[in-house]
Amino acid sequence: MRKALLLASLVIPSAVEPQSRDTFAGLDRYIESAMKDWKIPGVAVGIVRNDSVVFAKGFGVRTLGKPEKVDEHTVFAIASDTKAFTGILMAMLVDDGKIRWDAPLTTYLPTLRFGDDFLTRELTVRDALTHRSGLARADLLWTAGWSYDRSELLKRLRYLKPSWNLRTRYGYSNLMYLAAGEAAAAATGKSWDALIKERIFVPLGMNESNTSVTLLPSLSNVASPHSEVDGVVRTVPYTNIDAAASAGAINSNIVDMTKWLRFQLDSGRMNGKRLVSKRSFTETHMPQTVVRIDSAYRAFNPFTHVRSYAFGWQVMDYRGREMLSHAGNLAGMNAMVGLLPEERSGVVVLTNLDGNALRESIMYKVFDMLLGAPARDWSRVSLIEKASFDSIDAKDQREADAKRVPGTHPSQALSRYAGIYEDSLYGRVTVRFEGTSLILDLAPKMIGEMEHWHYDTFKVRWRDHRDGTNLVTFALDTDGNIDTMTADIGGPREELPRMKRVGDLPNATSTNAK
Repeated sequence: MRKALLLASLVIPSAVEPQSRDTFAGLDRYIESAMKDWKIPGVAVGIVRNDSVVFAKGFGVRTLGKPEKVDEHTVFAIASDTKAFTGILMAMLVDDGKIRWDAPLTTYLPTLRFGDDFLTRELTVRDALTHRSGLARADLLWTAGWSYDRSELLKRLRYLKPSWNLRTRYGYSNLMYLAAGEAAAAATGKSWDALIKERIFVPLGMNESNTSVTLLPSLSNVASPHSEVDGVVRTVPYTNIDAAASAGAINSNIVDMTKWLRFQLDSGRMNGKRLVSKRSFTETHMPQTVVRIDSAYRAFNPFTHVRSYAFGWQVMDYRGREMLSHAGNLAGMNAMVGLLPEERSGVVVLTNLDGNALRESIMYKVFDMLLGAPARDWSRVSLIEKASFDSIDAKDQREADAKRVPGTHPSQALSRYAGIYEDSLYGRVTVRFEGTSLILDLAPKMIGEMEHWHYDTFKVRWRDHRDGTNLVTFALDTDGNIDTMTADIGGPREELPRMKRVGDLPNATSTNAK
């Protein structure tokens, strides 16, 4: 009965006006063809125009090798498209007088500290929501599997030193969205999850959405995540990011996400009822931080000339119109939400394969159809761009491999590298000596075999091949003992953890003492 009521609220493709059918003629074929090129098992697409859902359809299967089809009720992870929900939640709390955009985060999180006193004192809610904190991403904290909860992640921010000055450049940060979500929780006495449900899901009628993968087993229509591993697309485990939920934990479907589009396109109203003031809503769409457009982006999209970040949205021009969009990506899932406010039109694309560019290709294809613009095969353009990037990556890898110095040996017996290593930001990792080789146990999700590369550098081949390989280098102290381990793990160079050896493994005889 509930499903029937939800369907009744949709204007699905078979019931749309002839004009809408003409507008999107050929879109089905385009999506189905592009899915094969990108090797994507399942896709769901929803389009809103003039407060009506004019397209809501699923393509492909929920799980590779199984017959269940994707439809408009199939639940996917929307990943970082969650950020716009956090932005609107903060706007609602501004209306309530519980949050101020330009108040320091420490107003609501008094124990929060950063690796710089100025940043601790000055970083505001607005800074956290617009990626201008000056802090590197440090996503390894919540992706590697150390099982830190939200409180512990916030505590560890005191060890994350700024990589550039506050408000001087754009630097994407999931941890800052975590901090914003926890500020909302502290200001209200309710969890971020409860606030999202109470203030957004329930009023919008988003009855099939949730904020944790732990709730997915209770649902009957859920897409499985997929990744391309060693050249083969296969199912992978769901990613639990409950610890950084306000940055990307929402799971939803086309039925619910088209309601979100309608709400966004109607300036914070749903069915004529205003849920957030016009002033606060407008602030969430207001350009805040300039985002650099490089030559590669310009070549891919010649129709965009300026780009910036608002509260959970990229704001840019597209073919002379204002466009807001945001991508979402988690292991096995990929999403895109886009708005053309002046056209009162929006699109949401959900896929169950990570790292693909079909999501933006479909968005741009839909927008071109809506605007009556010349046809452009965005999927083909994206595939060419991907091939170019893959070629560059392969060249970079060959050049890096060529720097290997042959004929060298470790300065120590392998067993002497074993031990416990610690970094104040990330925590403890272990290096084990098993049989004749070393094993790096970074966290429960990242364990890999270490093979000698050159000198005291080893290459880690992660057991989960999606993580690829990384180089780890050991350094000695003045007595010739293993002192530190440095790894090129964690993204930009600002994040390289330099870990101090702090002891032997339990029940192991010390091998580091002379």
